[in-house]
Amino acid sequence: MIAASFQSLLQGFFTDRLLRQRQASPHTIAGYRDTFRLLLRFAADQLGKAPFLLKTEDFAPAFVGRFLEHLEQRRGNTSRTRNARLAAIHSFFRYVALAEPAHALLCQQVLAMPSKRHQRKPIAFLDDAEITAVLAAPDRSTWIGRRDRTLLAVAFQTGLRVSELIGLRREDVVLGTGAHVRCEGKGRKQRCTPLGCDTAAVLQTWLRQDLPAQSERVFLSIRGRPLSRDAVEELVARHAERAQHACPSLKQKTVSPHVLRHSSAMRLRAHGVDQSVIALWLGHESVETTQMYLHADLRLKEQALSRVEPLGVKPSRYRPEDQLLRFLESL
Repeated sequence: MIAASFQSLLQGFFTDRLLRQRQASPHTIAGYRDTFRLLLRFAADQLGKAPFLLKTEDFAPAFVGRFLEHLEQRRGNTSRTRNARLAAIHSFFRYVALAEPAHALLCQQVLAMPSKRHQRKPIAFLDDAEITAVLAAPDRSTWIGRRDRTLLAVAFQTGLRVSELIGLRREDVVLGTGAHVRCEGKGRKQRCTPLGCDTAAVLQTWLRQDLPAQSERVFLSIRGRPLSRDAVEELVARHAERAQHACPSLKQKTVSPHVLRHSSAMRLRAHGVDQSVIALWLGHESVETTQMYLHADLRLKEQALSRVEPLGVKPSRYRPEDQLLRFLESL
């Protein structure tokens, strides 16, 4: 019996496993697709083969390891991104292990490749003064400026992900009493996020005066197409850089769309909103994910410290008696 080719296995993985069996979301399909685009280009460059000539045996653990190193060293990807790419490769080889048992040993070896541990850094977010400066940065005398200001206002207030922002449709926006936006988040979970009066007013003006009546999407490019993730990242960075003149503290921060999401959560946290409510607001799978905002809230820790009585311990310096210990202490 002839073993299935790598090309047929990869096509079956997307059409049979992801689309038919798992009914994966478009975001999952896009993420896995991008992983294999990068992997096939890397393989073509390293092995000198066109993608349709590649064999499953070409993707040995050593080769996959070099690809992951390439992502970090040449493309500048973080450990999180590297692990996400490895997860997509693992998913493919789990499918191969079932569809083509002849590659069972190779699959076992690739699946044994571990994820890379990464350092969890404190989350980045903007304070109220910085948020005000960024919102004031777009030029509201132009169509693009009004679009950008509306997008930034919605992002800061709702905490929507980039994919949720660019996927927002006119029918998802409910104005008037109980104004809110509906979106589909990760895992196809539907949620509604309320709009404040100011944000609702800005969004209403945008929809009625600036957005073409025939447009389904809320945020478009100048050519009338849906905004891409890269376009949103670029406009956020551009306006954050412009806002540095009014708010110099922004010079110390790298502002991305996810920082806007964090800022929304931190504003809720600062006003005493419960952790479980923030998790619902942001569409988190688990309340545990929202705990990072507790760790990032220094004022919350300072309030806790203020309630603790001083220990009454006088400051002193440890002075070892032993000569060897004194030497080590001096290093």
